[in-house]
Amino acid sequence: MKIPHYALLLLLVISCKEATHNSIPDHKTDHQLRDVLKATIAPTIDGLANDPIWDSVPWQPLDQKWLGGDYSKEDFSGRYKLSWTPEGLYLLAEITDDTINDKSEDPLSLWWDDDCLEIFVDADNSGGEHQFNHNAFAYHVALDGNVVDIAPGEIPTLYNSHVISKIGTINKNTRLWECKITVYEDTYTDDSANEPKILKAGQNIGFALAYCDNDNSPERENFIGSVVVKGKDKNRGWIDAGIFGTIQLIE
Repeated sequence: MKIPHYALLLLLVISCKEATHNSIPDHKTDHQLRDVLKATIAPTIDGLANDPIWDSVPWQPLDQKWLGGDYSKEDFSGRYKLSWTPEGLYLLAEITDDTINDKSEDPLSLWWDDDCLEIFVDADNSGGEHQFNHNAFAYHVALDGNVVDIAPGEIPTLYNSHVISKIGTINKNTRLWECKITVYEDTYTDDSANEPKILKAGQNIGFALAYCDNDNSPERENFIGSVVVKGKDKNRGWIDAGIFGTIQLIE
C-alpha cells in the first residue's frame, strides 16, 4: 500500500518533534557541583561589592564559549561569585566588555542580541525541558535592569521582581553586576500569586550563568557560559535545564 506524500510529510514532522523532545533527558545528571556559602548579612544590591560575604567566597570562571567565534580578553572576560540567604541567591559578576550595546528600547524585542547577563535557575535541580514553561527559568538581565524570560504560550514576559540588579563601574571596560535572585519552584504560574522558595542549607539548585556580547553587530557575536556543554550544540540552556551546573547550599 502506498502512503500519500502528505502523510509521509506528517510522519516526518512528528518523528522530528519526538526526536527533539526525547533528546532532553527527564532527569538531570549532576555535574559542576559547587558549594555556595550562606551570607550572615545579606549583600546590599548596589554594585559596590563591599559586603562581607564577597570577601569570603571564591571567584568562579565565566569562560565557556557557547556561541560565536574566538574573542580576546579585552573583548570579553568574566567571573562570578555566589551566596545565599533564605530569601534568595546573590550573584556578583565581574564583566570586562570593551563595547557596550543596548540596541532595542523595547525590553521585549530581541533582548538576546543586546549585551546582557543571563541567569539560569532550576529550583529543584531536576533538569528537563523548560523552553516555554517554568520547569526552570532563563532570566535575561538587561543593562537597564529589565528581566526577560519566555512564559508559557511562547510569550516574552518581564520578571523584574525575580531579579533585582545594580551595575557598578570598576574602570572604563569592567563592570560589576550585583544581583538578588528570588527562586521559584516549577509550580509558578504567571496569572496568580506565587510564594518564593525558602532556601535552606542542604538544598541543591540547578544554576548556570552566561553573558551575551554584542559589539555593534546586527546579532550578538558571542554567548559565553559558566558550564561545559558537551556536543556541537552548546546553546541549549534556554531549552534544557539538564546542562545547568548544581550548586549545593551550605552554612
